Amino acid sequence: MIAIKQLGFTWPDQSQPILDIDSFTVGEGEHVFLQGPSGSGKSTLLSLIAGIHIPQTGTLTVNHQALTALNDRERDQFRANHIGYIFQQFNLLPYLSVIDNVTVPLRFSHLRRQALTRSPHQEAATLLDQLGLPTNCHHQPVTALSIGQQQRVAAARALIGAPALIIADEPTSALDADTRNTFIQLLQDRCREANSSLLFVSHDSQLAPLFDRDVSLPALNRAMRRKEDQQ
Repeated sequence: MIAIKQLGFTWPDQSQPILDIDSFTVGEGEHVFLQGPSGSGKSTLLSLIAGIHIPQTGTLTVNHQALTALNDRERDQFRANHIGYIFQQFNLLPYLSVIDNVTVPLRFSHLRRQALTRSPHQEAATLLDQLGLPTNCHHQPVTALSIGQQQRVAAARALIGAPALIIADEPTSALDADTRNTFIQLLQDRCREANSSLLFVSHDSQLAPLFDRDVSLPALNRAMRRKEDQQ
């Protein structure tokens, strides 16, 4: 699902690379936990995998597509078709209801609409039910929900239409341990049903045993190791 080789990335205002990765892969249907402290390049790596930015060196393939071969518009469409993204701050649209927030990705991806076996609203309601959000919340504004409930809406939005890859960027940082573990189990169950790969990113190493494989970004990232040596 993800294949990285000799990847290098430097922000325009920096003289040294933030990422220098020899190799990193995620298999189809695999659930990988990627950990690392603040400043290790986690968010930068996710932006590259999502096609928001492209590396200056090396190769990056997602779902058998070399992202460096696509222009900006093509990468945007590829992301809409193949990647579901759960943001740390959820990024829900406050002027839409819960159901309408979940169906937003279908407006931008004909491929994900085609994957549905029922109407968009029915599919959204099913996902929300599976993720433990009460039915009486489905038509409320998202601003009326708790943090834990908003998290489930963000997960349903990422999962709708069964994208090949789900990226979760610190989605449980505001939750207590019991709620956090329950959410991760629900998320993994839905990913397995859709055979979606899951890349779950967090600084909390205690979550690692919940996943198929645990990867340390600082151990992968030669740029981070050089920085630590200099300090």
